[in-house]
Amino acid sequence: MKTILLIEDDADMRENTAEILELANYRVLKAENGRRGVEAARKEVPDLVLCDIMMPELDGYGVLHMLGRDPTTAEVPFIFLSAKAERGDVRKGMELGADDYLTKPFEESELLNAIEGRLRRSDLFRKGFDKGFEGFNKFMDQARTLDPLKDLGRDRKLRTLKKKETIFHEGDELRLIPQVVKGKLRTFKINNDGKEFVTGLHGEGDLVGYMGLLESGRAMETGEALEDAEVAMIPREDLLALLYKDRDVSIRFIKMLAGDVREKEERLLQLAYSSVRQRVAQALLRVHARYGAGDGADLGLHMSREDLATIVGTATESLIRCLTDLKEDKLIDTQGRSIRIVDKARLERLAGG
Repeated sequence: MKTILLIEDDADMRENTAEILELANYRVLKAENGRRGVEAARKEVPDLVLCDIMMPELDGYGVLHMLGRDPTTAEVPFIFLSAKAERGDVRKGMELGADDYLTKPFEESELLNAIEGRLRRSDLFRKGFDKGFEGFNKFMDQARTLDPLKDLGRDRKLRTLKKKETIFHEGDELRLIPQVVKGKLRTFKINNDGKEFVTGLHGEGDLVGYMGLLESGRAMETGEALEDAEVAMIPREDLLALLYKDRDVSIRFIKMLAGDVREKEERLLQLAYSSVRQRVAQALLRVHARYGAGDGADLGLHMSREDLATIVGTATESLIRCLTDLKEDKLIDTQGRSIRIVDKARLERLAGG
C-alpha cells in the first residue's frame, strides 16, 4: 500500500481529501501545517506528498525546499494544492521542483489521476538500471516514454577506435560525448613536465569526458583507446536534456554519474596519502574490478608498464620494482605484460594500509 502525506491547514479540506485517498486504498498521513509536514516526511518518507501552498508556520514552497535538500526525501514526488490559480504561483512551484499542481476545488478523478501518474513515473525511475551499455540503453528507452524526451538518442552514431587512437584532446569543444560500447578507454592529463596522469579508466557503458561538458563545454582531459574499441557518440543536447528536462529522469541520471565522481575522489585521496607500494596494489585492484573476469583472473588488460605507471602516479622504474616485490611475495604473477592476481585478499589488505 502506497503512503501519501497530506499537508493542509484547512481541516475540512484535509479530512475530505484524506477520505478520498483512503477509499482509493492509499495510506494517508496528515499534517496541519508545513512544519509538522516536514517532520512527518522525514520520519515516514512517504511515496508522495500533497501540499497546500498558503499555510501557517511554513508555507508549501518552504516545505518543498526543505524536503528537496534532504537526501532521504529529495526523490519523493511532490504535488501542490492551492486555491490560488495565478500563473506566477504555478511557475514558481515548478521552478522549485514540484511535479504537479492542482487548483482547489478539484474533482476526485483529477486528484487520483494526478497521483497515479506521478507514482507510476516515480516507480519507473526509482528502480535503477544495470551498469553497462545495455543498462544505459534501457534508461534511455524509459526516458523516451516522456514527451519532453521523446527524441533522445535519434542522432547517436557509432565510431570505431584503434588502439592508442585519441577521441578528444584536453580543451576540445565537446559537441559529442563518447559512451563505451566495446573495449577500454582511458582519460589523462599532462603536466608542465610532460608527464601523464591518468584520471579515469573506462569500460562498457561508461560516459567519457562528461565532466568537461558540465563544467565548461570543453574537455578537461584527453581521451584515448587502450585497445581496439567501439563507442556511441551521444550529442551533448541529449545529456543536458537528461539533466534538466524532467526531475525524475535527472535524479536517476545524476545517481548513475555519481559513482564515477566518488571513484575519482577516492583516487585523489589515495595519491595524497598512500605509499607507492599501496598505490600499486590499489591500481591493480581497480583495473581488476573494472576489466577483470573474476577472483584470481587475469586483469583483462595487457597494458604497458608505462601506462600502468601513469595510473599509479609514479615513475615506470618504481612501478617495475614494486611489481617485482609483489611477485616475490606471491601476491601477483606476471608473464610479459599480463598480470594475474594470485592472492586478492592479501593485496586488498596491502591496498588498505
